[in-house]
Amino acid sequence: MNKPQITIKDIARALNVSPSTVSRALKDNPDISQETRNLIHAYAREHNYKPNVLAVNLRASRSNTIGVIVPQLVHHFFSCVLSGIEKAAAEAGYNILVAQSNESYEQEVKIVHSFLAARVCGVIASLAKDTSQYDHYQDLLNNNIPIVFYDRICTGLKTERVVVDDYAGSFAAVEYMIQTGCKRILFYGAAPHLEITKNRRNGYLDAMKKYKIPVDDSMIMLCDTRERAISITPDILEGSEHPDGFFAINDETASGILYACKLVGKKVPDEVSICGFTDGAIAQSTDPKLTTVEQHGEEVGKSAFSILTGKLEGGDDKSSNKIVRTNLVVRGTTK
Repeated sequence: MNKPQITIKDIARALNVSPSTVSRALKDNPDISQETRNLIHAYAREHNYKPNVLAVNLRASRSNTIGVIVPQLVHHFFSCVLSGIEKAAAEAGYNILVAQSNESYEQEVKIVHSFLAARVCGVIASLAKDTSQYDHYQDLLNNNIPIVFYDRICTGLKTERVVVDDYAGSFAAVEYMIQTGCKRILFYGAAPHLEITKNRRNGYLDAMKKYKIPVDDSMIMLCDTRERAISITPDILEGSEHPDGFFAINDETASGILYACKLVGKKVPDEVSICGFTDGAIAQSTDPKLTTVEQHGEEVGKSAFSILTGKLEGGDDKSSNKIVRTNLVVRGTTK
């Protein structure tokens, strides 16, 4: 059975001094004699004393803890972003408090309120899919808690942000598919209000426009999960105007398209080309392996942390944003 952590009062009682003497001695206050400081430090080490971080934070105007909101921990990109944040935080001596919104606006609001209660010094966040109101984030700003958004950003608030170059990545992917023979490419996107959807759709549209390939409404669809891709793609493939290419907003959706092609007997990439966006474990575990756009999630995480701590430690009022470049990784689902 683990022994309970000793407190400053326990040390004071054992050494017959006041709690304030213990507190000042542990901070090496010169008002306390060296002999008494040595005695108190020795007792604290012997009994494995650890300061109560929460109590310290409550007494201070700012903690050393950064809150991180992740839409989905199982998503490869978000886990890479978190890894980048964790590595940077460990090097800089910050603690991080991680919470998962599970793509829920209501859960996101609860997380932000819990971060306020914990007195975090800053927040790094990516929006849930259905978040379209931002009052909870404004609450953070009203309490002088800076925010850095990553990937799914909020354009309605004056905050810092780190994004990948969604537009350029999409344009390069669709252009490659056109150059390798695709004539009718469908875009499977996420919720239209999300900035990543807008930017990736615009990259798709501009690539199609460059090569004078007409796009109608039936070629842009709301589909951003593997399950939905498997559900809707077979009928599309067997329709009269079936596509010869798909550009998907993420690798999970692209893997669902690939599975649907196999269900209806379409050969990939001979009859249908497929490109995703992320370059996680899924992209290299399908058969054939997915052509996709690499997002460099760990760099996104490190950049978001760097910008946030720059605001915290430097007090710079200037906006600092970063765009992380993407690159196309060609594999077996395109020609």
